[in-house]
Amino acid sequence: MRKQTNCGRKGTALFLSGGGARAAYQVGVLKALTHSLPRTAPLPFRIITGTSAGAINSVALGCWASCAHLASRKLDAVWSQFHTSDVYRSDFAHVFGHLLRNILTSFRSGHANHAPGSLLNNAPLRRLLTEVLPMERIDRNIHRGIIDALAVTASNYSSGDSITFFQSQSAEPWQRVRRQGQKARIHMEHLMASSAIPVIFPSVKIRQQYYGDGSIHQMSPLSSAIHLGAERIFVIGVEEPKDENRKYAPHYPGMSHIAGHLLDSVFADTLQADLERVERINRTLSLLKEGDEHQELKHIDTFVINPSHNFNALSSEYYDDLPLAIRLLLRGIGVKRYSESSLPSYLLFEKRYTQQLIDLGYQDGLNKLPELRHFLCLD
Repeated sequence: MRKQTNCGRKGTALFLSGGGARAAYQVGVLKALTHSLPRTAPLPFRIITGTSAGAINSVALGCWASCAHLASRKLDAVWSQFHTSDVYRSDFAHVFGHLLRNILTSFRSGHANHAPGSLLNNAPLRRLLTEVLPMERIDRNIHRGIIDALAVTASNYSSGDSITFFQSQSAEPWQRVRRQGQKARIHMEHLMASSAIPVIFPSVKIRQQYYGDGSIHQMSPLSSAIHLGAERIFVIGVEEPKDENRKYAPHYPGMSHIAGHLLDSVFADTLQADLERVERINRTLSLLKEGDEHQELKHIDTFVINPSHNFNALSSEYYDDLPLAIRLLLRGIGVKRYSESSLPSYLLFEKRYTQQLIDLGYQDGLNKLPELRHFLCLD
């Protein structure tokens, strides 16, 4: 990390990645940071960006950006009391009725006009977010200069592009290969689209086109923050620590293993690749002679906190907290308590598990708090 220049909130961004129930970890990290701030201090970020479940947390922060402690308490209150039924229908009638309707719909003529199919129905999440997120406050916080921009990313299933919807007074739209930024007033459809995990939750229609989880097609997760003016970015990721002693089973990988592997790749791999790209650009710029400038590239400082413990191992401890209908559904595709699949760690919206992730994030945040405060110019 280079020596900080132009210290202050200006140009400071937060990026929250996706991961379903795993996003509870982000709440713990933010809790550790806000507990070190003065009681009435605003969030130390002028630019807030997020994808998938991270987009939901980002919008919540945007709503209460004027008081970091309040924002942290609001997030903690929701995530620490979660039940699966708050996010998706989990009783027998709805789970298997939803599947049956999707199967029958696929055989009908003109079925494309019906609601898009999915493994689960996340209508409860829409109701919950409507109740707890006063999204009109985002515009107020931008006008008051508390934050400069808020952005959520979704994947356009029609074009295959990664679309970042951003709310800002000063930022301009951008267009790059397979990705673009569109100015918008962030609303519920953007959140539901960004968090629509592929196959698991239904896609969402916005302006006659269908969108899904923002982590799909997102080749450069940090680019939206950079386009919005970021000079340094605090990243809370979901990449788990590698187990050097892990013995890889020689058997043929099942559907559940492959599905979990795909989700891990969607939510973690592109972020790590983008962080490497930023570091490579930084090294390149450091080789330029003093006084030389590059018109299109700029140095971006990053600080990353990833979990110190394996989410899959934690989720296996609380596997039986999942509703019976969901356990049977997962069992049907080969997911059991100690399966190699990471699917339960994404779908386990139960308070004992989410509270464990919050506690893990809080401890990881405390362990890196001195470095983080220095990075954010809070000392």
